[in-house]
Amino acid sequence: MRRFLPKSLLGQMLLAVALALLVAQTLSGFLRFRAEELRRENGLINALAFQLVADPRVDYRTGERSRETPRQERRRLRIERALASPVHRGERQDAERLERLRTVLTEQGTQIDQLVVLTRPVAEDDYIMRSLRRMRSDSDITNRDGWDAEGDMLLAGLKREGEEQWLVARVPLPSDDPRRYTGIIIQTLLIYIILVGGLALLLRRITRPLAALRNRMETFAATRETTGQLEPSGPEDTRRLISAHNAMEARIAALLGEKDVMLGAIGHDLKTPLAALRVRIESVEDDAERAKMAATIEDITSSLDDILSLARVGRPSDPLERTELSALVASVVEEYEDMGNDVTLGETQRIALRLRATWLRRALRNLIGNALRYGEKPVVSVLKDGEQAVIRIEDTGPGIPQDEITDMLEPFTRGEASRNRETGGAGLGLTLARAIAEQHGGTLTLANRLGEGNEVIGLLAEIRLPLG
Repeated sequence: MRRFLPKSLLGQMLLAVALALLVAQTLSGFLRFRAEELRRENGLINALAFQLVADPRVDYRTGERSRETPRQERRRLRIERALASPVHRGERQDAERLERLRTVLTEQGTQIDQLVVLTRPVAEDDYIMRSLRRMRSDSDITNRDGWDAEGDMLLAGLKREGEEQWLVARVPLPSDDPRRYTGIIIQTLLIYIILVGGLALLLRRITRPLAALRNRMETFAATRETTGQLEPSGPEDTRRLISAHNAMEARIAALLGEKDVMLGAIGHDLKTPLAALRVRIESVEDDAERAKMAATIEDITSSLDDILSLARVGRPSDPLERTELSALVASVVEEYEDMGNDVTLGETQRIALRLRATWLRRALRNLIGNALRYGEKPVVSVLKDGEQAVIRIEDTGPGIPQDEITDMLEPFTRGEASRNRETGGAGLGLTLARAIAEQHGGTLTLANRLGEGNEVIGLLAEIRLPLG
């Protein structure tokens, strides 16, 4: 369901307001309809009570009556005097309306012996149908004072204490008119147009500079360039936010510039003396001592190279180029095979994406080198998982203690001595590999491979890169 929800701040806020309005209008409409239904019910009960209390005195034996006005005739249409109960066989009384009518009649001082209330189709009531036909032609017997031959009516029969006759009153039940809903629908539409429309304009003024700021932050994260900074716009808080971000960008750019200058100095001032030392150790006559000194210089040079590479990974100079990933991985594996290392190329899929091949080769060499140093028989594979390309390096070594996996990705962190078969580096290999993966918008994760009984059977290093 989350995939169908708006992702922008403007869309989510408008959706929240729209849903809140919908709930409020639904509740308002429900209460309004309930009040209307109650008013209508009270009107029906009061109409029945009025007729039963103020009934015309018509002789039920002869049916004779005096001359009546049209209004009296319409009122008499709903009133009948009878000796028997008006309830037909199979009809059921309306208990709720009966109690409400009893309450009203009692308040009027009516002495009730028996009282019935029920709903009946107009077409099944002989009294009403005869009266309608008597007042109108046989071909038109509907719509007389609200009566509809195809509708329903509410019937009440009252027998007072001490009387043998029943007084029967009738009122037509109003049909459900769809126009009753028109008002609430029009009201809802107007509220949506005015409130949601006005809110959309206000939110747009707020979110437009925020969207521009987001784009600017993404651009700065990718290029580290301060050109094209935003002009403050929008509400005061948004303007201050943009100004603060511009100042932060300038400060970050200055720090990065200082870092590059410092790295250049380190690279020049340290590598030059190291190169001179390499030349000087050639004069050492002891071969074993000379080899140890050369190894130490090589170790210092390698560590220095790792440090400089890690520092520069955030500001690569080479552009992204479309590369066939499986071919790149196969070439790195082939390098190790040529050197006699037991590295296997596993399952691969052809995946082309834009990347910096030199940097990614460096990350793969670090991971495969770690797998050879701390594990055995690494297998490298390239797979496609949804919208991501996955590079997996699996070994059969002792793995890493679960509570140390996260720390192994931090700078200058090395494995325990019990896991080392030979001297490791400065502890920057995994950190550099992670930085290179993040440089490409991806991730690097480490996890122990588990066998039967949750026994650790090796380590899995996985680089995931977005295909887009």
